[in-house]
Amino acid sequence: MKTISYNPSSLELEFVEAILKLSGEINKNINSNRILEIKKNREEDNPSLIFFLEDEDGDKHEVVMKVIQRPDRHD
Repeated sequence: MKTISYNPSSLELEFVEAILKLSGEINKNINSNRILEIKKNREEDNPSLIFFLEDEDGDKHEVVMKVIQRPDRHD
């Protein structure tokens, strides 16, 4: 399948949704932190997810994940 549009691409958007569905599993696998909220931005060229976390001490943290599809290679 050839990618026609990369801004954002349908594959990038599918990955964002898949990661969101896995948030419970992600929460189980991050030590001493828990996910409070996830914000998604699907409108950007490269969609992003912002994870708002809280650690055991009650300190808040943010982790940003950008999803970037590289241009298709046709070797």
